Amino acid sequence: MELLFNCKLIKLMGGGTLNSLLCKCVFFVIAVLIIRALLFPIFVGVEWSNNLAYLRKNNSPSFGLGVRQEKFLEVPQIVWGLNNQKIAFARACLTARMLNRTLLMPSLSASLFYKELDLLQPISFHKVFQFDKFNELCSGFVQLGRYSDLMNKTQVLELQKGSGRKWTVERDLDQLRQYSKGSFDEYEVIKIVGKNPFLWHDHWPVKDYAKVFECLILVEEISQEADKVVSMIRSVGSQSKGNNDHQSFENVPYVAVHMRVEIDWMIHCKKLEQRLNTNQICSSKKEIIERVGNIEGLKSKTQVVVYLAVADKLLQNSSVLDGWEQGFVPYEKKKLGVEKIYSKYPYLIQSAIDYEVCLRSDIFVGNSFSTFSSLIVLERTQKMIKLGGNSLCGSDVRWPSFAYNIQGELNGPMKWVTNMSDSSLQAISYGTNHISC
Repeated sequence: MELLFNCKLIKLMGGGTLNSLLCKCVFFVIAVLIIRALLFPIFVGVEWSNNLAYLRKNNSPSFGLGVRQEKFLEVPQIVWGLNNQKIAFARACLTARMLNRTLLMPSLSASLFYKELDLLQPISFHKVFQFDKFNELCSGFVQLGRYSDLMNKTQVLELQKGSGRKWTVERDLDQLRQYSKGSFDEYEVIKIVGKNPFLWHDHWPVKDYAKVFECLILVEEISQEADKVVSMIRSVGSQSKGNNDHQSFENVPYVAVHMRVEIDWMIHCKKLEQRLNTNQICSSKKEIIERVGNIEGLKSKTQVVVYLAVADKLLQNSSVLDGWEQGFVPYEKKKLGVEKIYSKYPYLIQSAIDYEVCLRSDIFVGNSFSTFSSLIVLERTQKMIKLGGNSLCGSDVRWPSFAYNIQGELNGPMKWVTNMSDSSLQAISYGTNHISC
């Protein structure tokens, strides 16, 4: 600013050629800086393998103002597995957005007994995810409210969600549009009754769901437990390579495999294969091991640490560690020595920890008909795109993901990224063998 003042003063006083040239240089430098600031925002370089948590907390969307905070939507208790609950929560958020209402903080389910409603263990949203952080990151797109925010100025209006074959996507959409205007909109609270949000009709593209998922940040307690498990995996990986330097093991890569071989899954997937007339859903332990072992580039490594995310209590036997080729060092919770970390928590929290461990892995391998696997791949795909990934299916991409239930090159698993331009979450909610790679 002082230079600019001096330049103006020189001009007024009829300064010489040298001073005039100096002023031109100053103006040129300032102009370049302004153009650079406008066209090329400064991005902080982030290491892929160690800073996913940073990216999720600090590189998520913010949408400005726009959601009414004096009108609310209430939804039923959200049930089933962690990732079905995340989809149900996102669907509830997007329903509230369509009605231009704030979603009252819903109750999640800590247990998996979704059929016996009296056995469900409710757990509040803010016990799993950060309430204030969610509203900060999703500001202007969707909004969460507390029951203490209610003024109770009007009676609660109940909205009965339709069901059955006659209740089409079009009828569901018409109902939402109807309840967003006129006399319905005068009610302070609209309460939806009748169905789990996971089963509601889908009216929103994958990108809208991805925006909501980006705002879901685990509470510190759960995140720190995941940190411990990841550190343990990298530590044993460092030791298996003969490196006892505890300062360097944070950079040791690992492969995470969501190994769906539990008895409940095998019953479900067999029925699903029959219904869809396909053989690309179920995978035996032998097939999974073989395909993971054929991932390009892994065989050339001397030691590969593999973390097996598996529901131990639902296994018919504990032989998931057997049968791996030389060079692959598999670990599950018991062998890794982290059982006590998981045993402190109900099913939902255990699943949340495993989700983080798989999400942060250098290579992830899952089943394309699993919601757990699908949401991990969605989030990994989103992060690759945000950090400038172009050829997401190339051989040298960061954070590659694979589907072991679909055969890829050289009898390995198929490369897998999420189609972020899809018009609905159908493929992720119920699985598919049509994956983008």
